[in-house]
Amino acid sequence: MSWIERRNGTTRAAIALVCLTVLGAAACSSSSTSTSTSTGASTTTASVAVTTTTQPRPAGPAADMSHELVGGNGVFIGSATKANVQQVGYVEREYLATGTATSYKIAGPITRDGRWKLAPDTTAPYRTRVLVRRPAAASKFSGTVIIEWLNVSGGIDADPDWVSLREEIVRRGDVWVGVSAQRIGVAGGPVLVKVQGPGTDVAGKGLTKIDPARYGSLTHPGDGFAFDIYTQVARAVRAGAGMGGMAPKHVIAAGESQSAFALVTYYNGIQPLTRAFDGFFVHSRGAVGLPLVAPGKFADIAGSLGGTPTLFRTDQTAPVLDIQTETDVASILNSYAVRQPDTDRFRLWEVAGTAHADQHLVGPSSKYIDCGVPINNGPMHLVAKAAWLALATWVDAGTAPVIAPRIDVQPGSAPKIVRNADGIAVGGIRTPPVDVPVAALSGAPGPNPSTICLLLGSTKPFSAARLAQLYPSRPAYGQRYDADTDATIKAGFVLQADRAALLAFAQPALVAG
Repeated sequence: MSWIERRNGTTRAAIALVCLTVLGAAACSSSSTSTSTSTGASTTTASVAVTTTTQPRPAGPAADMSHELVGGNGVFIGSATKANVQQVGYVEREYLATGTATSYKIAGPITRDGRWKLAPDTTAPYRTRVLVRRPAAASKFSGTVIIEWLNVSGGIDADPDWVSLREEIVRRGDVWVGVSAQRIGVAGGPVLVKVQGPGTDVAGKGLTKIDPARYGSLTHPGDGFAFDIYTQVARAVRAGAGMGGMAPKHVIAAGESQSAFALVTYYNGIQPLTRAFDGFFVHSRGAVGLPLVAPGKFADIAGSLGGTPTLFRTDQTAPVLDIQTETDVASILNSYAVRQPDTDRFRLWEVAGTAHADQHLVGPSSKYIDCGVPINNGPMHLVAKAAWLALATWVDAGTAPVIAPRIDVQPGSAPKIVRNADGIAVGGIRTPPVDVPVAALSGAPGPNPSTICLLLGSTKPFSAARLAQLYPSRPAYGQRYDADTDATIKAGFVLQADRAALLAFAQPALVAG
């Protein structure tokens, strides 16, 4: 049993807060440091050049990815919108990844500082799938590969970081790789949050049952082996597997929600042994890591919430950029409990007015969800794209991202987000929809007690009277919004390439005059 497989009623009741990607099934094919004001662009600390020390990468087994997966009904992935990579000059290929994976056991105390000691334990064969989206033209390749640990909280494999980052991945010419690292995605298992709607009947079945003609030969030995499966795929990709003849320069790990929990464990326990990754993009982590489990078992993400809050260790060379939504900071995920100082190898970005999942991730599935108020419709994905570019640049050139202000939190046994009179969070990374608002964007849920709604935050429109107090005219609103857009881009939290997308969040029609 793992150090954090503790089970109790509180964590079970709160399970929804770690379950993001079930939403995509409906469209499958210690304390704070800095703060900011609640208006205007975030105050930042400029990025600095950091000298990168290269360490030898230990040898180890790599996955065999010499065979493509074909036939059946084609590629299956849980996503609110279809990838359509051909339209952007990319190709999509799916590979069988096979090998013998090793599980890990605890060989020392599991401490808050993350300096864990794990040791190899048992071995078992595996046959899983790896999905690759790469530039059709090798000349467009940036040299960077992002390997996403696919999220299984909804009972299926899903790709939330691709959904959030895809435009910037394509603009840069990065290769995206998705790994079916966990047992649920391959063999099926618990569905942590259920949603009604077309396509949700496949949740919990696993690839082998969803499409036996394509995936019937896959086998997974259990989540205790997931970390080494992930390592072996990274080694294979670095050596050129699935790359269409392109040679990677950098390989970066990525994961969102439950997969971010997995990256906490990986960075603290496995990366010191393998040094398989050059950087880590951690998106919406909780206070703990994904547990180690016995062969054949699923990782108990609910039980893990009662475990030891864990920082990212500070003795590794691979940089970490940890991007957190407002929901993540003070909900049951409680990432506030593991805030740590920014260093030459760590950055934390907390984004005000954002939710663990939002309209961008949910997409058309939102029509099947009633949370009592509209779900969060903030631009978290735009900030995430800036974060991805910042991390990729950090890894490639040694230039660290800007230091971001943290969301203001009232500490206590149940920390609370500090909010202004309109209910909008104070501090953190800020965007025009938050600082030139026509509604209160929040990581707090609406009135519907449904577990799924705990994830989705809220958008509460202002009254006409409040809008009139804020903006004397529609042009005045537009001028303020445009100015705040430019300030946010200058601060480094949204990319110039996404200026039009950020401007599209403006709603001048709601303002009189």
